[in-house]
Amino acid sequence: MSYRFTVFTATYNRAHTLPRVYESLKHQTFRDFEWLIVDDGSTDNTKEQVDVWQKENLFPIRYFWQKNAHKKVAFNRGVKEAQGELFLFWDSDDAALPESLEIFYRYWCSIPEAERNKFASVQCLCVDESGSIVGDKFPKDVFDSNTLEIFHRYKVTGEKWGFQRTDVLRQFPFPENVQGHVPESIVWSAIAKCYKTRFINEPLRIYYIEPDSLTQMAEVEKHSDGLALWSRDVLCNDLQWFWYNPKWFLKMAANYTRFNLHLMKKIANKHWDLHGFFPRLLVVLMYPIGKLVYLLDKRKSYL
Repeated sequence: MSYRFTVFTATYNRAHTLPRVYESLKHQTFRDFEWLIVDDGSTDNTKEQVDVWQKENLFPIRYFWQKNAHKKVAFNRGVKEAQGELFLFWDSDDAALPESLEIFYRYWCSIPEAERNKFASVQCLCVDESGSIVGDKFPKDVFDSNTLEIFHRYKVTGEKWGFQRTDVLRQFPFPENVQGHVPESIVWSAIAKCYKTRFINEPLRIYYIEPDSLTQMAEVEKHSDGLALWSRDVLCNDLQWFWYNPKWFLKMAANYTRFNLHLMKKIANKHWDLHGFFPRLLVVLMYPIGKLVYLLDKRKSYL
């Protein structure tokens, strides 16, 4: 690897927000990084803007353009092209503290070298535009666990940020045979079953919510393929956490019906099958609620 960090940004028509990322990277106190940008088919002036930054030559910037294929494909491309040991996904509309990379690397090096192969990640807190911490803090200021335990056992929710080892990400690519958005937790949950994460109660990322992000999150039918895969993945692979967080799994059982109903209306003969008695039982029990939420989705789409 040529760098300690690959800072990766997947972008689509975000020329108006990318300067936040660039300004933050310009002021990083830790300089051993590259900025890798995968442009998912932008039609604005993103490329021209990146050209200007590359000519300024303040740090290495590599830019790739692809036809629009959603973040999952852009992310896989970024992992493949990365020349950094550690892979930090940086949203195209967010900023960070100048010491972010330095702090991340310090905590990574604080893991004993003999134990480091058991870890894949360091994750931190985020603050919103007003400086308020988003979501919950971790149980301790430095806490070694995994994302499944943090969520289900310790009930830590809200936006978080962190890097992953590049070699680990190459073992767990996003599925690309799926239409639309694929929730990131499908990959993070798979990694959590094999590797630990060091969680730190330091807010390093400034989290912005753009109007188009909210619109995309609300388009359930458009992204029903990936959402159906997500609900199936939770029910088939994470049920060992059921008794820590039963409401979550009942909600996902209802969503399994909800998303698959959207999906079967949209893609002929395609659905994500369940395996095992308990997942199927949960879906049967929650079917009326899933069907009701599906009907409410359809009603909203006609309003």
